[in-house]
Amino acid sequence: MTIDDTAFERYRQSPNARTTFLRLFLGTLIVVVLWGATTAAVIIGGTRLFFAWQASAASSAGMEGFLASPIGILSALASFAGIWIGLWIAMRWVHGEPLSALLGASRRVSRPDFLKGLVAVLITSALSEILLYLLQPGIARGTISLSSWLLFLVPIVALTLLQTSSEEVLFRGYLLRGLASRFRSPLIWALLPGLLFTSLHWSSASSAAINACVLVSIAAFALLLTLVVYATGNLGAALGAHLGNNLTGFLLISHQESYNSFALFTARPLEGPGWMMSDAILIALIGIACSLLTIVSLLHPRSPLRVGAKLPDAKGAA
Repeated sequence: MTIDDTAFERYRQSPNARTTFLRLFLGTLIVVVLWGATTAAVIIGGTRLFFAWQASAASSAGMEGFLASPIGILSALASFAGIWIGLWIAMRWVHGEPLSALLGASRRVSRPDFLKGLVAVLITSALSEILLYLLQPGIARGTISLSSWLLFLVPIVALTLLQTSSEEVLFRGYLLRGLASRFRSPLIWALLPGLLFTSLHWSSASSAAINACVLVSIAAFALLLTLVVYATGNLGAALGAHLGNNLTGFLLISHQESYNSFALFTARPLEGPGWMMSDAILIALIGIACSLLTIVSLLHPRSPLRVGAKLPDAKGAA
């Protein structure tokens, strides 16, 4: 299974002369500041709505209750708009490029690859859930009713797309593209964004063993996302894959108590007690195996979901 790097080389060479390491650092700082400011604004607005509802419902839930509530989850997802705002400012005023330059060599998302990435991860996520069920049987019906789930389906999909797309454009677009234009070694342009992305998934509520297994699984998933960008020179497949992964947890089967308000089913929470080291190792192996299977389904020459190099045509289309 070989990868044609023609499209990625075009993507790597697309930044202009203003994409220096210092400007890349400044742009990243702008994104972080805007993300933090947007998060604060959205959380403040969300808490006011939540505590107003709490008072009318005579509930005693505090900040933890807000963060785990439907309003809290919607607020958390909406906060990722700050990344998009920060990236637009960084690309426009720091680098002098359009935001679309981050989407790929063709400057637009490949829709076929987006759908293939989405389908591939939905399939491997289903396999992952089966294996996790065999490891720890005990899936329960979630608290949300089917009518409420259908009511929130479109908003959750839209906000999850906002979240996952912002992360992909930042980590597999802005940082990867900028570093790749300055450094030839993938140990820099692939590893550094992947490590940053993985580190954001550390949970203080989980044990060290569970945190380790989750981070290993996330690292394998980050490798998958980086490989499909390398193979296509486009963020389409990575966007679809990331969306499929997160939608599974938000809407179908949740493994986190803090994000299960919209899930039809809930499994034993990873942040809960009682997990053994052997469980953590098996969970990590399941995550690695499913990421590898997704890589094969997207990159193998005989796969019906295979993605390939996306180069602009004479009119600049994919």
